Amino acid sequence: MQVRELGIEGAYVFTPRQHSDDRGVFLEGYRFDVVQGTIGHRFELAQANTSVSKRGVVRGIHFADVPPGQAKYVMCASGAVLDYVIDIRVGSPTFGQWESVRLDDADRSAIYISEGLGHAFVALTEGATVTYLVSNVYSPTGEHGVTPLDPEIGLVFPDEAGPALLSPKDLEAPTLAEALAAGLLPDYDASRAFRASLANR
Repeated sequence: MQVRELGIEGAYVFTPRQHSDDRGVFLEGYRFDVVQGTIGHRFELAQANTSVSKRGVVRGIHFADVPPGQAKYVMCASGAVLDYVIDIRVGSPTFGQWESVRLDDADRSAIYISEGLGHAFVALTEGATVTYLVSNVYSPTGEHGVTPLDPEIGLVFPDEAGPALLSPKDLEAPTLAEALAAGLLPDYDASRAFRASLANR
């Protein structure tokens, strides 16, 4: 499995080696030891989520309070999405910046997004099926959003996605500036300290 660190601290891309023959393809989509060696602590799997999206659907930007936060290991089992990691940690040297990674059923890469970072994706194909392995169960009071249409963040959706389709919740989410003013955003130093504490568990 190949590992690539992104420019935003705490985000990594994992690309598995695929074995093909006349029966099809086999691969290791997740290896706990590779992930642990990369992030510096055990990834505690608490919940697995799956979404199936029409082309053009945008999900996010979503994030959770830290602690406990919610780290994510995201894969696209069918179709293709453009996945975004957004640094919303107050005090981070890359605050407000984002990177995107194509996840699809061809190279079958996964993206790991650590606690404190924002996450979103846009579906590039019909029926894009995304699986999320997450480190904490869903907590409606501890999870928040920032609108993916915030011009200050400036996410770029590719033409192949077509018109963007968002849920009312994501459309009505605050901008980054509004979330900052409301005290909703994770703190960079607190997020790093929490991740460091995981290594001692």
